[in-house]
Amino acid sequence: MDRRSKSAIVVGSLLIVLGVFFLVTRVVPGFFDTLSWPFVVIGVGAIFMVVALVTWTPGLAVPACIIGGIGCLLYWMNLTGEWWRWSYSWALIPGFVGVGVAINELLEGRPLKALVEGGWPILISLLLYFLFGSFLGGISWHGPWWAVVLIGIGALILLRPLVRPHARVPAPKKEGEE
Repeated sequence: MDRRSKSAIVVGSLLIVLGVFFLVTRVVPGFFDTLSWPFVVIGVGAIFMVVALVTWTPGLAVPACIIGGIGCLLYWMNLTGEWWRWSYSWALIPGFVGVGVAINELLEGRPLKALVEGGWPILISLLLYFLFGSFLGGISWHGPWWAVVLIGIGALILLRPLVRPHARVPAPKKEGEE
């Protein structure tokens, strides 16, 4: 990937992050009133992501997403006071890994691989989240979530052969052949 493409990705990503921040401040009234300690954790994740983009080390997107995702969970629980939801929210952490892997693959220029390699941990994480949330009383069984997870798993199963074509194994040589 040439320097111009890398610069476009960095600038575009930073603009998206800024846009999401400003969108949240417009949609969530009193957003600045609720700034609290979890923003330190979110900030560390954001710093990792900025370093990943500026130094062009896409592998740092994985810890950035894990740290930032946990920070967002902590922020939401601190805001609502529903700390008991941590009993099943931990299941989202593999999904944060999947988001980081997807960003890493996108930065490496492999969008289809980003979808499959990042999609599996995200879907497994969502499945675990809804499963544990249902059993622990935090999520209703009657929601549309199960259908969405099943659709996502089906899509990834269909896309997987496109990303990893199976290599043919050569037949064993017979005695006397070279």
